[in-house]
Amino acid sequence: QVQLVESGGGLVQAGGSLRLSCAASGRTFSSYAMGWFRQAPGKERELAAVVSRSGVSTYYVDSVKGRFTISRDNAKNTVYLQMNSLKPEDTAVYYCAAGNWAIVVAGRYDYWGQGTQVTVSS
Repeated sequence: QVQLVESGGGLVQAGGSLRLSCAASGRTFSSYAMGWFRQAPGKERELAAVVSRSGVSTYYVDSVKGRFTISRDNAKNTVYLQMNSLKPEDTAVYYCAAGNWAIVVAGRYDYWGQGTQVTVSS
């Protein structure tokens, strides 16, 4: 099993930046693709970005492409989401998740964390 703990959320003005981190427990972190999902109030949880087990391959949904960067450090069992040029519509609870690459890109996952709130003010 993998336990995931997110951090780094907060309140930021539009145009600002935040860096989210997700620390994973266990020695199998590098066995999983990792994704960041988000859920805005009243909306379904949606995928934002995915990084492969090695960190070489990434995938972004169109709404964050060019603004967000996902990366991972397998030595530290941590995945990151650098968010730049933030917009009010990026306001959501952000969750990290672990699973097979194909299922995470499809919007599903085996393990997920408790989430961290990101609020972007206009």
